[in-house]
Amino acid sequence: MVGENLAQLEQLRKLEEMKKQLLGRVLTKEAFERLARVRMVNPELSGHVELYLLQIYQAGKLDVRVTDLKLREIFKVLAKGTLKGKILRK
Repeated sequence: MVGENLAQLEQLRKLEEMKKQLLGRVLTKEAFERLARVRMVNPELSGHVELYLLQIYQAGKLDVRVTDLKLREIFKVLAKGTLKGKILRK
């Protein structure tokens, strides 16, 4: 049982490393750094953006690296979709 948990953790670590490498190829340095900063503040939103980027990369729809400006646009679009069901209080 402990061996299974360790194997699962190792597999998860490898998947995260592969995801990081792919995102490093897809994003410019500035965009990659922005994604890391957003991940600290809003892991859910950054997860959606990472998934979106990996999906369009795998579909072959990315011809050039995603710049910081383009990443900010993606965040804006996806943030609108993730905030719909939440109640914002002041």
